[in-house]
Amino acid sequence: MKRTVSIFLCIYLSALLVLYCQNAGNKGTAESPGKKGAYYTGKYRNLFRENGHSGKEIRSKIEEAFQQLFHGDSATQTLLFEAGKNENGPMAYVSDVLHNDVRSEGISYGMMIAVQMDKKAEFDAIWNWAMTHMYVYDPKHPSEGYFAWSLKTDGTPNSETPAPDGEEYMVIALYFASGRWGDGEGIYNYRAWADKILTAIRHHPLKRGMTKFGPRTVHNMVNEEKRMIRFVPDSGAWGFTDPSYHLPAFYELWARWGPEADRSFWAAAADTSREFFQKTTHPVTGLAPDYANFDGTPHSTRFNQRSSNFSFDARRTQMNWAVDWSWWQKDPREQELSDRLQAFFASQGMDTYGTEYTLDGKLLNKGHAKGLVATNAVVSLAATHTRARDFVEALWNTPVPSAFNERYYDGLLYLMGMLHCSGEFRIWKPKL
Repeated sequence: MKRTVSIFLCIYLSALLVLYCQNAGNKGTAESPGKKGAYYTGKYRNLFRENGHSGKEIRSKIEEAFQQLFHGDSATQTLLFEAGKNENGPMAYVSDVLHNDVRSEGISYGMMIAVQMDKKAEFDAIWNWAMTHMYVYDPKHPSEGYFAWSLKTDGTPNSETPAPDGEEYMVIALYFASGRWGDGEGIYNYRAWADKILTAIRHHPLKRGMTKFGPRTVHNMVNEEKRMIRFVPDSGAWGFTDPSYHLPAFYELWARWGPEADRSFWAAAADTSREFFQKTTHPVTGLAPDYANFDGTPHSTRFNQRSSNFSFDARRTQMNWAVDWSWWQKDPREQELSDRLQAFFASQGMDTYGTEYTLDGKLLNKGHAKGLVATNAVVSLAATHTRARDFVEALWNTPVPSAFNERYYDGLLYLMGMLHCSGEFRIWKPKL
């Protein structure tokens, strides 16, 4: 009898050990013991706290910014607009108020901000609007399984083809929603939809079909051979990339959480993007172009005359590599790149640097954009020089964007920058 009990106890303890190891692997401890980075440690730097600001001050400042940009005055402050209800519940959209449209980029950033700030009602309303108006359901449509990148505020499309930055942020926001809140039914089965969209990003078939704007040919969103995200999957514009679409911090998570058949691809894509950052940035200034060829060289286009310069898209690139370092700490060159970039902007004057430059540092636009102040502050997550504190303090002292021409893009980058710099932009692991 005693022997039987002992055998049973051994089996039971062995099973517990297996479950513990599996769970530890999900937390990152058993997978890579001794590794640094927030994914493994669960610790996120609070750069504002390091600069001497109290936790109460920080929480209050971020909440006030959220309330202004998401629930402020409709004419002068907010980006979020309620849009009625349907069978899935309330709807709301994030608007580019300057251009009076709704973009997949803004929808996805709004979702990310909402999940990071535990604002489930806002998240679900934005996602419901996107699934009601942006998502392409028609199997005959060349963009089936994607989101139209620009619509009028009433849901009428300005375009019926996608832009990958929207899908990329939607996918990771949905995984985080699944991890933070758990999955619901239908469109609120967050993880199932993240898997579905991520599968389309890589495996969408080459399809030609009719849209309201004429025939279009749409491909997948990645170049398989290069293991890189495309600028867009539309014919004629899929042969190059956008450095600010490269998100290795997210790809590492997809390599762990995404559909199993694609995990090795995303792991390789993360490494490729880290190498790409080194190729596409200027060796002195650290500036990246808006668009680039797959070899990292700048790519010029007729529809964006400054696409080969550091312009509006490019200001996100440095945020991407800094967050990658913060979460994974796999490539120390990201620290060197961060110091290089901040040294350049400091040389231009902390309060006066411009917002657009040639890659070698010639000023193109004297404007001092709040969104760029935000992404330059996020770079401090990876920077090693003491000047990094000055960039953090510059963001702290920057008012919430409210001008008509800055409320949307600068406002969203500002709020995401505040979350990153406060350590409140976090990985929410799925409940397995």
